[in-house]
Amino acid sequence: MATHITSDCINCGACEPECPNQAISEGTDIYVIDPNLCTECVGFYDHEACQAVCPVECCLPDPNRPESEDVLIERAVHLHPEDEQLKSRASANDYPSRFRK
Repeated sequence: MATHITSDCINCGACEPECPNQAISEGTDIYVIDPNLCTECVGFYDHEACQAVCPVECCLPDPNRPESEDVLIERAVHLHPEDEQLKSRASANDYPSRFRK
């Protein structure tokens, strides 16, 4: 599932710089996550970085966009074609993921 930001967002911006994919941006009233860029931090962290810094815990998995770990790591590799370490870790199935806690 891509992560989404709920209406509980206080528009603090703490989440935006944490995203390894630059999927988070300031919306009209709250911050928003582009689901086509979100990898739930698979390939980068063993947790969702936006969720970890959110003071009101409004960065949550979107139940309307279920996605597997395989889909998310493929997206991460696609979004970061220059990242040889990510490619290597993905092909070896040895990368950080919240699915592997």
